[in-house]
Amino acid sequence: MLWYFRTLGKGKIVEFILLAIFLLFFFGPLLNLLLLAFSGEWQYPDVLPKSWSLEWWSFVLADESIIRSMWLSFLIAAIVTLISLIICIPAAYAFARISFPLRRFFLFSFLLTNAFPKMGLYVAIAVLFYQYSLMNTFIGIILIHLINTLMLMTWIPSAAFENVHRSQEESARDAGASPLKVFWYITLPMAKPGIIVASVFTFLSSLDEAQGTLLVGIPDYKTMPVIMYSIIADYPSTAGAVFSVILTLPTIILLFAARKFVGADSFANGMRLK
Repeated sequence: MLWYFRTLGKGKIVEFILLAIFLLFFFGPLLNLLLLAFSGEWQYPDVLPKSWSLEWWSFVLADESIIRSMWLSFLIAAIVTLISLIICIPAAYAFARISFPLRRFFLFSFLLTNAFPKMGLYVAIAVLFYQYSLMNTFIGIILIHLINTLMLMTWIPSAAFENVHRSQEESARDAGASPLKVFWYITLPMAKPGIIVASVFTFLSSLDEAQGTLLVGIPDYKTMPVIMYSIIADYPSTAGAVFSVILTLPTIILLFAARKFVGADSFANGMRLK
């Protein structure tokens, strides 16, 4: 083994060490979480659990309130993603194709919801929600989630539409296609990678939203991130690890699914704004 490292040279060895540190930093917490979720007895300074158990998996998956929170989380995320698509795709196309006064200003205004501390923003919104009787309602939760997702669903598709070559659209119009057909058969399919990326990020952002849901939806609406607070506070760390793994799985699955349709080059092109 030593002779192999000598042949690599100092530069390659440094790169190898940096890569190992990065992998440990990135995958270490995930590996620790996975081991803890299946551990029966694990105490410091043991490197691995002394025993393995599915006890807390049975507990988490048998609790009706936890199962309800899972279904509610996926339902809210799906509805938020659908509404964001309906609202933001036309807006993204307008930002990409139509020149109008203060276009850049309005586009950058979508970043304002992420420019300030979330809890302060949510408290200000909660005051308005209280006046309009939206506190502790399903509609209120949808609206608070939309505040976070509009930026993703506007910026990424807007950049994707802008990277569609106008010459192809003009060729279709010269061939007699109507503007609607040009958009449906030419523009939209070419912008699809960016739209898929935005949809995945929107779904995951809604699925992970905790503070807004906690403020607006408690006590009747408890999603997975909200109920995790009580699990971490009231149960052993193993139960929290099990629930964290369950909460992480949709993220991994969706990102791998999106990777089948969206390459790195498509994603990079979809993030360029002119």
